[in-house]
Amino acid sequence: MKLPVVSRRIELPERGVEISLLDWGGDGPLVFMHHANGFCAGTLGLVASGLVPRFRVIGMDARGHGDSSKPEGPAAYTWPNFLADYLAVAERLAEECGGGRVAVGLGHSFGGTAALGAAAERPALFGRLVLVDPVIPPPPAMVALYAADPDRAARLGRLVEGARRRRSLWPSFAAARDHFAKRSLFAAWLPEALDLYIEHGLRQRADGQVELRCPGEAEAAIFSASGGLDIETIARRAVVPATVLWATRGDFPRSVFERVFAAMPGARIVEVDCGHLIPMERPDLVVDAVLQGEA
Repeated sequence: MKLPVVSRRIELPERGVEISLLDWGGDGPLVFMHHANGFCAGTLGLVASGLVPRFRVIGMDARGHGDSSKPEGPAAYTWPNFLADYLAVAERLAEECGGGRVAVGLGHSFGGTAALGAAAERPALFGRLVLVDPVIPPPPAMVALYAADPDRAARLGRLVEGARRRRSLWPSFAAARDHFAKRSLFAAWLPEALDLYIEHGLRQRADGQVELRCPGEAEAAIFSASGGLDIETIARRAVVPATVLWATRGDFPRSVFERVFAAMPGARIVEVDCGHLIPMERPDLVVDAVLQGEA
């Protein structure tokens, strides 16, 4: 059964943006979710469905995504901006409906990196973290290792160019769904997850055509700026219990995760047999990671 969800916006005048939120309701402790680059809060709907019986579940659209503000220029899409946006919204929601605290900060991909960075700034704000195959920019000590991997540089280049060239317009929602269903990126997705992406990741224009809510240039700028964080230092400062899901068929060697999260007190890595897009392929694994932390 599809959950009802309430959409609203929260103004962050000190950040120069408005952030769109999806609120799935629930009466329990607050879970605050952040999606992957190029997607939106709605794509985490299957995870929300599994959590609402125990939690109050709210997700955000990052700047440049969904119905949030879309500032111009690559400087608006540096990674410290996303960390600061997530923290600012988390502080507001914690006061509004979390009793002063976010019980679980949950982030997927670069959303996991944003949640980790927010926890490093204000660890007492978060009860714990669930980081779903977070993006790990090269720590200073591993820059040479990353640079020596020609495949990694090539993959990043393909991500940037692929985002810039991404098709963004279709004659109808049905045509868009048919297009995505034939692409390898979506091959392992649950059909319900693709439905959520069509519903929340696209909008209908006045001329009847539908377009992506995340411009390709914004997505490309985020990929391009992914090397600007000292992730080991951030992890060391995030003194918060954390479950880190590492996808065996994802984009990062386990050795990188082990190095970074060895610096983080209270972090444990859980290996999952999945691709990088875990919430769309196996949302049950994400729900289990949250629920097991409540035991």
